[in-house]
Amino acid sequence: MAYTTIDKPTDYFNTVLYTGNATARSITGVGFQPDFVWNKTRSAGQNHFLYDSVRGAQKDIRSNQTGAEGTSDAVTAFNSDGFSVGSGNDGNENSQTYVNWNWKAGTSFSNDASATSVGTIDSTGSASDTAGFSVVSFTGTESNGTIKHGLSTAPSMMIVKNRNISSQWWVYHASLGATKSLNLNATDAEQDVAVIWNDTATTSSVFSVGTGNEVNGNGNSMIAYCFAEKKGYSKFGSYTGNGNADGSFVYTGFKPAFVITKRTDGTVDWYMFDNKRQNSFNVVNGMLRPSATSVELDDSSVYVDFLSNGFKWRGNNAGNNTSNGSYIYMAFAESPFVTSKGIPTTAR
Repeated sequence: MAYTTIDKPTDYFNTVLYTGNATARSITGVGFQPDFVWNKTRSAGQNHFLYDSVRGAQKDIRSNQTGAEGTSDAVTAFNSDGFSVGSGNDGNENSQTYVNWNWKAGTSFSNDASATSVGTIDSTGSASDTAGFSVVSFTGTESNGTIKHGLSTAPSMMIVKNRNISSQWWVYHASLGATKSLNLNATDAEQDVAVIWNDTATTSSVFSVGTGNEVNGNGNSMIAYCFAEKKGYSKFGSYTGNGNADGSFVYTGFKPAFVITKRTDGTVDWYMFDNKRQNSFNVVNGMLRPSATSVELDDSSVYVDFLSNGFKWRGNNAGNNTSNGSYIYMAFAESPFVTSKGIPTTAR
């Protein structure tokens, strides 16, 4: 049995670091033309700026805020090996350090729901079935509906934002099921809100939305980031904390490049880590929070090891490893545990 279908994960996800110089320029080294770029200043308390090729460059939404879509120059173009930044402070302030997480989709699609009988709400977007990732745009109806996501596998995780109004960022995660939701912009525990996902799980062709304005406002422009699990490349699961400095181990089937976690039964921030910032060896430090403007934090209570087949906590912080705490995560690979040619990977 194959261990993975993606031997080189950096063809579809990659993290890039740079230092601002207040001069418009291109940031290279991504390795592909990204369709989703998540930008954060590491050294200053600034917003998280999220851009995608479906909405277009310079159109930002901010994961730490509820505000409608704005305009900024942290990403001014999507290029063949990365993206361009402007001269402003949002993404290129002189001497500040930045991290950008980049995902590739790449194949455009458009769905007329009435003509294809796929879903009930028209959608357009960009998708990669190989990587299990799509960016989906649709216009809300404020009636229960279904939307084509462009993948052939049911998404295990989705992040949806209303572009036109001040609204929460709603997160669907298969480990919670369709009756529960989380807010990316907040510390809230899981919520049971039927008007978000209409209590309906994703399928191999569509996802469901309820009547809530924040995911389906009548006449409002919506954006959804959809992630389907791919063996050896991405994993979206759950675990229980053990409250021990020799913390819980989470099996992913690959050496992680990027991990986000959230406690679901407590009021705690989302935490995010990657393989490029801070140490190039274990332990991994340099935590950032999608729901906060905070600078990069080096805190031993949230240290984690990126291993050849998963990740292991090295602290007992409430945000990632409290005793009997319930957590969900999303993770992307640096390298599969074993490639399709039988070559094993190693820990950092």
